[in-house]
Amino acid sequence: MRITKNVLLCALTISAACGLIGGGAWALNLPLGNPSDGASDQGQPAAKRPALTENSIKFGVYDPHGDFSEESRVSIEHIFMTWEDVDLSSLPAVDAYVRARGRTLMITVEPWSWASDWQLSPVELLLGIQAGAYDINIASVCSAISRLQSPINIRWAHEMEAVDGPFPWARWSPKDYIAAYRHFVTECRKQIPDAKYVWSPRGDQSLVEFYPGDDYVDVIGLSVFGYQAYDKKNFGGERTFEEVLEPGYRLVSGFGKPVVVAELGYEGDESYVARWAKAAAAPHPQFPKLTAIIYFNDREVFAWPQNFGLPNWRIGQPR
Repeated sequence: MRITKNVLLCALTISAACGLIGGGAWALNLPLGNPSDGASDQGQPAAKRPALTENSIKFGVYDPHGDFSEESRVSIEHIFMTWEDVDLSSLPAVDAYVRARGRTLMITVEPWSWASDWQLSPVELLLGIQAGAYDINIASVCSAISRLQSPINIRWAHEMEAVDGPFPWARWSPKDYIAAYRHFVTECRKQIPDAKYVWSPRGDQSLVEFYPGDDYVDVIGLSVFGYQAYDKKNFGGERTFEEVLEPGYRLVSGFGKPVVVAELGYEGDESYVARWAKAAAAPHPQFPKLTAIIYFNDREVFAWPQNFGLPNWRIGQPR
């Protein structure tokens, strides 16, 4: 439920200013509408941080602030990038950061520009993809990724069934989305045949209509967010990690692919986030296809409905 515009540990400078990130010599691109330090900051980091052990499920992070830079049990680094207005020359620095920590790399590629004056309508974007107008973007991005040494997972145009979200590709019909997704994977495989391609719905009931087919999907990603205040108003009480994950997991498990939580976040009081933090670090035998959980360690950018604002998923203190 977000516009994921802060990215690539600084390295990939877009058109926005870069600011310094603690925990390493990185910076990030601050998106328009990035919350100020005065935004909600419920949940103390001590309770919010998953206690990873040798028995934990495979764990990853989107971590633009470097809060997990020294966590040896993190095995996946998640970054976001667009296929326009991006400086690909910094990708090797990201690759070096990942390899130094023995991690694999998940790259979410968003098929748009983050420049506020360069947005296309859903129809314009779709027609451009159908006409091959973005094939050069795909070739450029995937060629740059192909030169990296880290094991690569590529996640394209996520949360496609979330019609209440911010993404233009979520306004496409299932047929059009499937064709566009297949086109991206087909073109990108020309550059990176050995990458794993991640199809990543949010987890809504309609997701099954958007499945691109076994030949185009190696891994399925889901989004799982726990927001205590939102749950109390809309569900009559707090929900657990398992309760939020189960509907989407049930829908995708029949496809027979490995499943990851590609984006996880939670916010609430200390006892609430402590329960979610425990679940984030635990194995989940009731979900046998679930292979990894990846935490979204930043503030929300896209406002939640019903005036619930911008949750702060971040584990560490704001800087």
